[in-house]
Amino acid sequence: MGETEHAAEPRLTGRQEEIFAVRGAPEFAVFDGILAQAVASPGLFWVDDAGVSLGEGAFGDAEALAFYVRWGLEAAWLMRAGVGPAVARLAAARAAAQFAVAEWDGVAALPGWVAAFAGDLAPGEAVLREAAPEGDRADFAAVRAAWAELGTAEALMETGGDIRLQRDPVTALNGYGCSHRPRPWAVTFASSTASSSSERGYAAADFLRLQVTARLFAGGRREAVARALGEARAGLGAYFGLGEGCAVVLAASGTDTELLALALTHMGAPDLPVRNILVAPEETGRGVPMAARGVHFAVNTALGADVVCESPVDGFRPDTAVTNVKLRGAAGLREAAAVEAEIAAAVAAGIAAGENVLLHGLDLSKTGLLAPRPGFLRALREQHGGTFDLVIDACQARLSPASVRAYLALDAVVLVTGSKFFTGPPFAGAAILPPSIAARLCRETLPAGLEAYFGRDEFADCFATVDLPAMGNYGLALRWHAALAEMRAFSRVPAERRARILALFAETVERKVAENPALRLLRRPEVLRGDWEEEWERRRSIFSFSLRAPHEPARHLNPAEARQVYVWLNANLSGVVVGDAAVAARICHIGQPVNLPQFGGEQGVLRVSAGARLIAGEPSHLALEEDERIIREMADLAVVFDRIRLILDNWGALRVAGPAPCYRAGGKT
Repeated sequence: MGETEHAAEPRLTGRQEEIFAVRGAPEFAVFDGILAQAVASPGLFWVDDAGVSLGEGAFGDAEALAFYVRWGLEAAWLMRAGVGPAVARLAAARAAAQFAVAEWDGVAALPGWVAAFAGDLAPGEAVLREAAPEGDRADFAAVRAAWAELGTAEALMETGGDIRLQRDPVTALNGYGCSHRPRPWAVTFASSTASSSSERGYAAADFLRLQVTARLFAGGRREAVARALGEARAGLGAYFGLGEGCAVVLAASGTDTELLALALTHMGAPDLPVRNILVAPEETGRGVPMAARGVHFAVNTALGADVVCESPVDGFRPDTAVTNVKLRGAAGLREAAAVEAEIAAAVAAGIAAGENVLLHGLDLSKTGLLAPRPGFLRALREQHGGTFDLVIDACQARLSPASVRAYLALDAVVLVTGSKFFTGPPFAGAAILPPSIAARLCRETLPAGLEAYFGRDEFADCFATVDLPAMGNYGLALRWHAALAEMRAFSRVPAERRARILALFAETVERKVAENPALRLLRRPEVLRGDWEEEWERRRSIFSFSLRAPHEPARHLNPAEARQVYVWLNANLSGVVVGDAAVAARICHIGQPVNLPQFGGEQGVLRVSAGARLIAGEPSHLALEEDERIIREMADLAVVFDRIRLILDNWGALRVAGPAPCYRAGGKT
C-alpha cells in the first residue's frame, strides 16, 4: 500500500443519537464496513460473516458496552485482514484494555484480566486464555512475542522517544502539556512547541496501527515496522518533491537530527576536529547545544537506553568546538548584517585553522526568526565551495517544499519535524540529505553511539555502511503517519486561502495584544527567502509576547513566572479565579515560554502559533462553512488572551491555589 494513496481510515459511523438506545447498548455501529449489532444472547460477542454480534452480557453499563464494542469490532477487522481468530481476539483485547484504563478511572465492571492486558508486561498463558479460550499455545506465544507492538495508537505513539513523551499519571499529559489522544475541547495554538493529536492525524496513526498489527502476525515485527517507516520516508519525499539522490532519514526528534547532522560532518572529514557554528541556540531545542557537541542531551534516549546527560556519545570526536552566534541582546534584535559578518568570520577562521566547519542556519527559530538569509548562504557557498558543511534547522517546518529544495541546492542538510507547524504528535523528526551528503552514508560508518538513538530501518536500505541495530522505531512511524495526514490536508488548501487565514490570525493576535497594556508583542523582521517563496510562508505564524509582572509592574515576567502562566492556561480555573466563568473553564494550550534577555536578567516570552491544522481544519469541521469555521477559530484565539488577562488579574490567588493542567475539559484526568 503506497504512502500517498491508501484506503479510507477505519472509523465509527451511524446514527450517534441512537448509540445507547437499547438498555445502554447500541442498536448498531459500523467500523470500516464491519457491522456490530445487539442480539438476544447471554454471550459477550462473536464474529461471523455478518459482522460482530453483541450479546446481553455486554450491556452491563455504558462503559462496559463501549469496551466490548471496541474489542469486537477491532477483532473482526483483524480477522478480515487474515489474522487467526484467537490471535485477533487477544490483540484487540490488549487495545480495548488500554482504551478502558485510559478512559475511565476504574474498570470494575469489566473482566478481571483487563488490568493485566493494559500493562507493559505480557501476561501468562492462563490470563491470555481468559480472553481467548479457543487459543492454543502457538497463539499465546505469538501474542506474547508481539506484546510491545500491540495496544492503542496513543500508547504506541508514546514509545520510541525520551522522557519528555511520558504521560504524567495525574494530568494524563506529557512533558509538552499535550496528549497523543485528540483533545478537541482544548483551545490549541501551541504548534511552535507541540500539539495534542488531531482527529485526522490520530485516525491515520490508528489505521497504520491496525495494518502493522495484521502484518506482525504475517511477516514479523521487523518487516511490518520497516515498511511503515519506509512509507513515512516516501511520504516526506513526495511532499517536498525531492530529486534523485536526495535521502530522508527519520529521527525521534529534532534534537536527534542535530546529532545525526554532526555525525554526517564527522564522516565528511573524520581526521579533522569539528567547529560547529550555532545560530541562536537559545531559540532552538533545549538539547541542541549538547547534541552539537556530540554529548547526550537527556537521561535516556529514543530507543530506551539509559545515559548520563552531557556525557560523550561513543564515536564522536571529543575535541568538537561550538561557536554560538546570538540574534538578540538586552536591547533587542541585532542587525542582520552584524550577525552575518560574525558568521562569515567564524566560518573563515575555522577553515583557515584546518577545522571541519559545520554551519547552522535557522529557518525559523522558536520566535519566528530566520538567520542567516539564504542570499548570504549562497554567497558563502560561492566563496568557500565545499570546504564547510551546512545544515538548516527548519524544525518549525514553516516553509514551502520549494524553499526546502532551494536549501538542498546549496548542499545543505535540512532538518524538519512533523510536530511543529504540521501539528503532528511530538517527537517526529527527519533529516533531508542532498545527494552529496547522502553519498557519505555509502562510504563511511556512523559513530557507534548512534545505536542508542536510531534503528537501521530509519535509514533507506541502500545505505550499505549504516551499521545500526536491526530494528525500527514503531512509535516514530505512527507519529510521522499522523503528521503526514496533516501535511497532505494542508497541501490541498488553495494558496490564497492559506495566506488569508494567516492574515486573519495576525490581525486577531495584534488586536488582542493591543487591548491589554500588560502585554508587549516582540518585533520580528520580515522573512524573505527568495523569489521561489510562497505567500503563506512569508506571513508571520508565530507571535511572541512578554507579560508585565502584575506584582512588580516595572518589569516583565521572568522565565519561571511565564511558565506558571503557560501551565495555568492549560488548567481549568473554575472556582479559583474571579471573573468570566466561561473563560475560566476553557483550557488553552500555547507555546512554551522562551527565555530571552531583558535589562537586569531574563524574561519569559510566551507564544501563540498558527499551524497547518488551523488552515486545513479538522474532519469534524466539515459541516461548517469555511468562513464560519475561521470565525470560530479566531474566537478561540481571542479566548487565549482573555484567559491571560484573567490570570494576571488573579495572580495572587493562582499562586496560592497552583492549579494543574488537565486532559479533560471538566478538569478530570
